[in-house]
Amino acid sequence: MTLFPIGQRLVCLLLLLAAAGCQSQKTIYYWGHYETVVYDQYQPGKNDPAKLSALLEEDEQKAASKNKPLAPGFHAQLGYLYALQGKTDDARREYLLEKQQFPESAVFMDRFLNIKTNAVAAVTTNTITKNESTR
Repeated sequence: MTLFPIGQRLVCLLLLLAAAGCQSQKTIYYWGHYETVVYDQYQPGKNDPAKLSALLEEDEQKAASKNKPLAPGFHAQLGYLYALQGKTDDARREYLLEKQQFPESAVFMDRFLNIKTNAVAAVTTNTITKNESTR
């Protein structure tokens, strides 16, 4: 005589598999405020580049302390925020970091690196301002 009938063993196995499937997924990258910053950038009253870049700078330190790489696009976003503030050297550094860490972004980052960062910031700022005023 078996200790557990086949039906009970099957139910226990299914419950065990379901519990294992509910385990939270660990990500490779440190995301921090990245997604929130991208969203807030387009929200009126929340899109101050200095405040948003400060959040990402804080995330850089946290990622380093946890020994996790930053998410794809993180450095590009930070560079863009620096460009909006007129910090062209900082923006350039971030674009190069993005390109180095994620070679698949090279074509896109090269476009930013090959044009004057101030021009990109001016065009983007005007576009965002126009979009806010049409609402």
